[in-house]
Amino acid sequence: MAILKDFTIGFYKIPLPVVLSDSTHGEITAFELITIRARDADGAVGTGYTYTVGRNGGAVADILSREIGEVALEMEADDTEQLWHKVWWALHYGGRGGPAVLALSALDIALWDLKARRASLPLWRLLGGFDRRVPCYAGGIDLDLPLDGLLKQTDDNLGKGFRAIKMKVGRPSLAADVARVKAMRGHLGDEFPLMADANMKWTVEEAIRAARALLPFDLTWLEEPTIPDDVEGHARILRAGGVPIAAGENLRSLWEFKPYIAGGALSYAEPDVTNCGGVTSFMKIARLAEAFNIPVTSHGAHDITVHLLAACPNRSYLEAHGFGLDRYIEHPLVLEQGMAIAPDRHGHGVAFDWKGLDKLSAR
Repeated sequence: MAILKDFTIGFYKIPLPVVLSDSTHGEITAFELITIRARDADGAVGTGYTYTVGRNGGAVADILSREIGEVALEMEADDTEQLWHKVWWALHYGGRGGPAVLALSALDIALWDLKARRASLPLWRLLGGFDRRVPCYAGGIDLDLPLDGLLKQTDDNLGKGFRAIKMKVGRPSLAADVARVKAMRGHLGDEFPLMADANMKWTVEEAIRAARALLPFDLTWLEEPTIPDDVEGHARILRAGGVPIAAGENLRSLWEFKPYIAGGALSYAEPDVTNCGGVTSFMKIARLAEAFNIPVTSHGAHDITVHLLAACPNRSYLEAHGFGLDRYIEHPLVLEQGMAIAPDRHGHGVAFDWKGLDKLSAR
């Protein structure tokens, strides 16, 4: 039996080496990291985490510290499905999304890490095991970089081994977006996988106009062209714009993905394991997409998500996110010829530098 005995919660503010920017969040100088270490009665520990772009991390940490322990401790840690539903419904009335589901996501990641460690398996094998080599792209948060800076960042990413790139769009001028995408296409060549991310910037009509203007540049996808609440709007953009659409990083449950996938509102499902309900929910979203012959990609937390996509036959690209934790983990993501390699370490294999993080504590 793997009875849960205690949780250790961490809350950290991680400064970014350079200021990042997109069309809705503005300048991002730091991100918040919230961690949970779940220990069972045998002393085994699983680690989970979630993050924010700079706000509400304290609320997530408080939910983990004040609410979730009362619900989950003394339960069987291997019963991840039962634990997920118990916590979801315990927090539902005062949560049903937002900080509550980010906290649940962190807990669920920790429980799956613990389960895989107890089974002496890497997480991707415990989840079914499809292919540990996952196509990977560099996700730039670069809207306000000058063009020469954008191209230099691209060359740096190519030098690191990336063979697919995502850039930001959503500048005040559509002509400026088109010029930057055109320059990137010229820089990378005709068949290089290039994605563009609008971060919910446009109305539906603006997004259709933008998609049509970007059509000549053969984007792999246009991401989050409008607000996540408008499912039919996404479907209209996909039908009328002619460019594949990726969406889902701001959807918070399996049930929020259902109308998108069933309603033909996206070409790529894009859950984030740290905010969609954790590993349990991410894998259900991926299977739902598979049933509709839709590929699944990812947002954020690439050190965890590489395991999840390595267990999905319909996996598309893994995003190597701009909020990387390379400075604070023992084993950063490994790339080989543009493919991310899911590690064979037991669990998800993310080992934090806790002493280094303690210097950045936000408590």
